[in-house]
Amino acid sequence: MKFVYIVTLLLYLSFDVIASEPPPAAATIIDTLNVTRFEEYLSQPVIDLIKEGTFTITIGEHFDIPINTVFLEKTKEFNGLASIETSSGQLLNYREGLPFTNEPDKNDPFAGLKIAWNMRYANAADTSLVDPFIWQYRNMATSKIERTISFIGMTLRYKHRTNLAPTPNLPNNPSNIFNAIYLLAEEPFDLKNTQLLVHRLEDDTARERTWLYLSVQRRVRSLPAGQTTDAFLGSDIMIEDFLGYNGRIKDMSWRFLATRDLLTPVYKHKQMKPANGKSNIDYDFGRFHGKGNCFPDVPWQLRKTYILEAKPNSKDHPLSKRIFYIDAQTHIPLAGQYYDRNGKIWRIAISGFTHPDFHLAQNKGSGVAIPTLISMIDLQAQHCTTLKMKTMINSKKIKRKVFSVQSLRSKGK
Repeated sequence: MKFVYIVTLLLYLSFDVIASEPPPAAATIIDTLNVTRFEEYLSQPVIDLIKEGTFTITIGEHFDIPINTVFLEKTKEFNGLASIETSSGQLLNYREGLPFTNEPDKNDPFAGLKIAWNMRYANAADTSLVDPFIWQYRNMATSKIERTISFIGMTLRYKHRTNLAPTPNLPNNPSNIFNAIYLLAEEPFDLKNTQLLVHRLEDDTARERTWLYLSVQRRVRSLPAGQTTDAFLGSDIMIEDFLGYNGRIKDMSWRFLATRDLLTPVYKHKQMKPANGKSNIDYDFGRFHGKGNCFPDVPWQLRKTYILEAKPNSKDHPLSKRIFYIDAQTHIPLAGQYYDRNGKIWRIAISGFTHPDFHLAQNKGSGVAIPTLISMIDLQAQHCTTLKMKTMINSKKIKRKVFSVQSLRSKGK
C-alpha cells in the first residue's frame, strides 16, 4: 500500500508539471481559440476580453531593458538607507536610486507601500518632450473617433536627477517640487492654448498643486483635489492617472498581491512594420486594433510582474480600488484595472513601452523604457481614449520657466 501511494503521488506530481502550459513562443497569436492554454500568463480582464473576441495578442521576443547606469550606481550607494515610517507609511531617509531593492514579501506588512514608493522613484527621464501627443476619444461599438486633441506634453524632474546637469537636484526650489507635468493643447481650435500644470511635491503629506488654463475662459484656475479624479477634458482619463499614478502615496492603502510572470506590451518600436506601409516617414506612431481600435497593436512578452492593489482612503473617491501591474525590472506600471464604488470593474489601462535603443536616436542608451501607445478603456460605457506619443527624453529643449503659473498666463494671451 505504501508503494502504491508513493507511485500515485509521483504520477500526480508529474501530471501537475506536465499540465502547466509553457509560455507562448514568439509569433504566437493568442485569440479565442487558444487563450485558455495561456491563462496563467494573463490577467483575468484580459482573458475575458480575448474570449469575447475583443482583441488578440501577438507574442514578441523577450529582452531586458538596461537601466540607466547612474541610477543603478545610486541605488547601490544608498541601498538599505530608505525605510517606511510605521505610523504614517511615509518614506524616510530616501536619497537617490531605487528606495527598496529586496524582493517583495507577502509577510511584510509594508510590502505594498515599498512597491508604491519604488514606482514613484523609478528610473525615469530628467525631462521628457512628447510632441505630438495625440488623444483620440473612441466609441468601441462603432469604432467612430469622436474627438481628436493634439497636445504638446512635457515633464521636468526637479529632484533625484541622473542625466542632465545640475544633478541630483535643481537649485532654487523653495516649494520642494519633485516633478512637474505640463500639457498644451494645439488642436482643435476650441481648445487651442488650453494648458494643464501639475507640481508633485517631494513631501507626500502636502497636496499636489494643479492649475488649468481654459482658453474659453482666458484665466488660470487652481484645481481642488477632488477635480483631479474627474474626467480630464471629457476623456476616459483622470489627472490622477497621469504617469501611471499621479496621486499621493498616502491617499491609498497599498497591498502587495503577488509576483507573477505575465504577458505585457513591451516591444522594440523600430522592428514594427509602419502602420501606413511607408518607411520613409519621420516617425511612425504605430496603431491600435481590436474592438473600436482601442488596444495597442504591439507585441507582448513574458515579464516578471508585481501585482499591487491600491484602495482610496477617501470615501469620495470614484474608485473602490485600483490594481497595478508593475514591471519588476523597470518598476513602471504597464497595465491597470479600475473598479467602481460597487466593486465592479470599470476601466482597464494598457500601456505599450519600447526598448529605448529601438526608438528615436536621441533615446538610445538612456536606459529608460519609452511609452508609445496607451489606452484607457471604459468597459462599462464601451468607450476608450487612446494616446499616441512621440517621446524624446532628457531633452535640453525643456525650459524650467514653462512649469510656472506665470507661463500659463503669458502663453494663453
